[in-house]
Amino acid sequence: MSPLDALWHLLNFLAPAWAVAALVAALAKLLWRQQLKSQAWRRLALWGGIGGSVGLIAALALLGRDGKMAGYGLMILMVALPQWWLGFRPGR
Repeated sequence: MSPLDALWHLLNFLAPAWAVAALVAALAKLLWRQQLKSQAWRRLALWGGIGGSVGLIAALALLGRDGKMAGYGLMILMVALPQWWLGFRPGR
């Protein structure tokens, strides 16, 4: 496998996490305007993408392969946790 092929594999592996993070950040900003007005969309999407990427890598390590529903469930959880932390954590 060439380095370019390896890069494409990595980008395609992480693409679902970043796409879901961008969509979740946009919908959260739309639905909870007042609560999230102090948070920039880019910040929500960035932390959600990082969390989703960590979730996918953890699922790959735990399950041994990509594409299992449990892995995508972990990705969704890891995208949602930073959204909650940045916008709705207790004591904020």
